[in-house]
Amino acid sequence: MVVVAHREGFRDWIDRLHPAGLLYSTYEQRLIAELDKSRLPKHVAVLADGNRRWARLNAPEETLVAGYRAGAAKLKEFARWCDEVGLAFVTLWVLSTDNLRRENDEEFGPLLEVIASLVEELCQVDDWQIRTVGALDLLPDEVSDRLRTACATTEAKRGMIVNIAVSYGGRHELRDAFRSLLAAESEKGTTLAELAMTLEIDNIADHLYTAGQPDPDLIIRTSGEQRLSGFLLWQSAHSEYYFCEALWPDFRRVDFLRALRAYGQRERRFGR
Repeated sequence: MVVVAHREGFRDWIDRLHPAGLLYSTYEQRLIAELDKSRLPKHVAVLADGNRRWARLNAPEETLVAGYRAGAAKLKEFARWCDEVGLAFVTLWVLSTDNLRRENDEEFGPLLEVIASLVEELCQVDDWQIRTVGALDLLPDEVSDRLRTACATTEAKRGMIVNIAVSYGGRHELRDAFRSLLAAESEKGTTLAELAMTLEIDNIADHLYTAGQPDPDLIIRTSGEQRLSGFLLWQSAHSEYYFCEALWPDFRRVDFLRALRAYGQRERRFGR
């Protein structure tokens, strides 16, 4: 792993020495200089869309798993970019509950392997705390066990929190939140009638997958799609959105910096 990282770093350094690379690097630095550090988001979430389309365009002779691998590599880059600018929380959506309908596809097993390996690699970063958000009980036991075991090794870390939204659906999250809330109140002896009279918004938020975390300030979606697809339905009530035409594996650091710049230029009203 270290050798690969060194090789990738060396290639990046060589690329930047090329005239086009120097121009790109200069533009990156200009974008960084333009960022208002006081107006950066605390929590960024991303719908990493376009991996399958990228595979069809860039690796037509390979299976679609090539796109998933390229997407996973970009997710690791993206997390590093977030850490470099000082973000406290990042949420990466890697598998929706709708995707589970593909479980009979020949690519589904390899996709789960890519996701499990991604989470295990992210958990090796020195100070990141990795958490899964989603209905892990819908995944094969072997996969869910790998995810839980890997994330448990990061619980004591105090750096950036990286949420991996796997087997995630906004409606499933709300269902699970209400189930958890009703079970907790039942243990207290609260009747349904009493709960109906006393239930507040914060009571529900306390049972979401992301309980205790700030809602995402900025949500990025790639591949040109401009819809939510059920992502963070509750948490995104006042989020800002940034849509990018690039397919996820082609998403660049300058695209990320542009998203941050656009966010910093907006006036957030929080529904007022």
